[in-house]
Amino acid sequence: MAVIETQAALHEAHRDNHTHRDVNGGWLRPAVFGAMDGLVSNLALMTGVAGGAVSHQTIVITGLAGLAAGAFSMAAGEYTSVASQRELVEAELDVERRELRRHPQDEEDELAALYVSRGVEPELAREVARQLSKDPEQALEIHAREELGIDPGDLPSPLVAAVSSFGSFALGALLPVLPFLLGATALWPALLLALVGLFGCGAVVAKVTARSWWYSGLRQLALGGAAAGVTYALGSLFGTAVG
Repeated sequence: MAVIETQAALHEAHRDNHTHRDVNGGWLRPAVFGAMDGLVSNLALMTGVAGGAVSHQTIVITGLAGLAAGAFSMAAGEYTSVASQRELVEAELDVERRELRRHPQDEEDELAALYVSRGVEPELAREVARQLSKDPEQALEIHAREELGIDPGDLPSPLVAAVSSFGSFALGALLPVLPFLLGATALWPALLLALVGLFGCGAVVAKVTARSWWYSGLRQLALGGAAAGVTYALGSLFGTAVG
C-alpha cells in the first residue's frame, strides 16, 4: 500500500513539474517584440531630431509621423509576409492532397517507412500507417505534420498578424511621444518614460526565454539607450553641419 501511494505521489509530482516554456512564444512574443521595435525606433528617431536643436513641436510631429509610418509599414509587411507563407503552405498541401488521391499506397508506404526510421517495428509501422490512412483528411494532416512540419488546421491569419503588429508597434512608439502630448517641453521626460518601457519590455521577454527578468530588462535598456544616444549624437553632428 505504501509503495502504491509513493508511486502515485511521484507520478503527481512529475505531472506538476513536467512543464515547458512556450517555445513558440504564442501571442506574447510577437506582441512584446512589436512594442519593443516601435519603442526603440521611435525613441531613436525623436532623439536624433532633438539632437539637431529643433523645437519641441518638431519633435512631437516627428514622433507622431514615426509612429504612423512605422505602424503601417509593420502591418503591411506582416500581412504580406504571412499571406505569402500561408499561400505557399496551401500550395504544398494541395500537392500532398493530390498525391494521396492518386497514389494512396505509395503514400501509406512512405508513412510506414517514416515510422520505421524512428524505431517502430516494421509490421507495427505498416499497421499504424494503414489505419491512419483510412481517413483522407486525417492522412493529409499526418503527412503535413510529418513531412512539412505544419498543422493544416492552425495556419496563421494575415489579418490577425497585421492588426496585432500595427497595435503593438503603435503602443511602443507612443511611449516617447506621450510626455510631449501631456504638456512636456523637454526631452528628458520622454527619454525617462521610454527607458522604463524598454526595461519593462525586456523583463516581459524573460517569460519566453531562460533568462532572469532583470537581466533581460537591463539588456534591452542598454541596447535601446545606446540606440538613442548614438542617434542623438548624429543629430547634433548633422544639426551643427547643416547650421
